[in-house]
Amino acid sequence: MKLAQRSLFFKALHAQNPAPTTELIWHSPFELLIAVILSAQATDKSVNIATRSLFRVAATPKTMVALGLDGIKEHIKTIGLYNTKAKNVLATAERLLALHQGRVPPTREALEALPGVGRKTANVILNCVFSQPTIAVDTHIFRVANRTGLAPGRTVLSVEKRLLKVVPTAYLLHAHHWLILLGRYTCKARKPECWRCQVYAECGFKKKTPDPSLDRPKRRGSSHRSRITD
Repeated sequence: MKLAQRSLFFKALHAQNPAPTTELIWHSPFELLIAVILSAQATDKSVNIATRSLFRVAATPKTMVALGLDGIKEHIKTIGLYNTKAKNVLATAERLLALHQGRVPPTREALEALPGVGRKTANVILNCVFSQPTIAVDTHIFRVANRTGLAPGRTVLSVEKRLLKVVPTAYLLHAHHWLILLGRYTCKARKPECWRCQVYAECGFKKKTPDPSLDRPKRRGSSHRSRITD
């Protein structure tokens, strides 16, 4: 995809949603960090349901530690891999208190040193909390980058690095969320809804999905006339 196409691509995404954000519900950097840790192999919707009750009783590292492992598990047991995630949440809260005065650190190195935090999670925090132009490549972004021709790559890291190079600077801060939302709701894995895609003209995908409504037979008014009886 050439520069002119990339500019139009993100201009269209911006026009539809000027200020995109994560669908995870959070009210502090710590809450977002915990929510992202819990979101691995889980939907944002399921995480929001779990954190609604969790954050009522433990919205800070101190209260999370006080809640304890069993208490954390009780609130997140509806999420997959909750045993491991509960251990990571507790250990992360403890480490934040011990090393960072209970605050979420603003550097990649410090974030990735926290239990349960990898590069993708660190990118989300750096972007959403500290307004750094990072891109957390998940399955949605990986698919969109390859399918559209925006930033083809064989690995998550290669796609991330390429996106950071090819996304126009003016759109880099919000690119992460635009691409996730595009992949989640339009450029779906099994059947992309190309006919309603806002970047249809710039997309390099050759096998675009046609509008299914065009295949529906048209109803004829004459065949549905009311029968008149004496």
